[in-house]
Amino acid sequence: MDNKPLILVTNDDGIHAEGIRVLIELMNQMGEVWVVAPENSQSGMGHAITINATLHVDRRIVNNGPQIEYSCSGTPVDCVKIAINELLPKKPDLCVSGINHGQNASTNIIYSGTMSAAVEAGIQGIPSAGFSLCDSSWNADFQGSQSAVNSISKLLLQNKLPLGVVLNVNIPKSQPKDIKGIKICRGADASWHENFDKRKNPQGREYYWLTGDFINQDRGKDTDLWALENNYVSVVPVHYDLTAHDVISEIKTWSL
Repeated sequence: MDNKPLILVTNDDGIHAEGIRVLIELMNQMGEVWVVAPENSQSGMGHAITINATLHVDRRIVNNGPQIEYSCSGTPVDCVKIAINELLPKKPDLCVSGINHGQNASTNIIYSGTMSAAVEAGIQGIPSAGFSLCDSSWNADFQGSQSAVNSISKLLLQNKLPLGVVLNVNIPKSQPKDIKGIKICRGADASWHENFDKRKNPQGREYYWLTGDFINQDRGKDTDLWALENNYVSVVPVHYDLTAHDVISEIKTWSL
């Protein structure tokens, strides 16, 4: 009897991205791998779902291997939903998302399709993690990320997280020998200070490019940004319950 765990692999950079190819190879060493990933890049889609268009799913052979692969026309969250409800033979034992090209530390998690896919799996009671490398280039070197992805994924299969909690894992852009270890952190208090680059197209119509700088206001040494700046892998447990529980009693005094 085959007792290998069933592992769902997804991402937001698209099924052909180098990061997900590395993740698939690593997961093939741990279990039976099913891949359901966007057919094109869906970066920055957050927890968006497709409700005003049809979804298309196609069987793929991107790289040789034992994995079963599908591309989906929708968002990363669509990929997880359709995988669990329509494609996989049973509920997966683990969902891993990534490896993202670019970091998803601090408040970037709000916009991240990588992390939203992991959170969606967490909502459905599946142990999950999103993995991101602090290198946005298409040909990023993922060698330094493999040890952390391996060890964290194995621990997720061995240990139970509280229901709804998933791991946001960010890996510094470093060679394996330079990474000092793994730190369990809180998300830093940081945010984007945005600008819009206003231009005109050849027809004279104005358009905008979103630009900006990511500003860290947090000087704490227990944050994900501090860990990354000091060559540690950061692991932040997150959950989908957005309730500000500590403020409920105060709001009740407003006599609403």
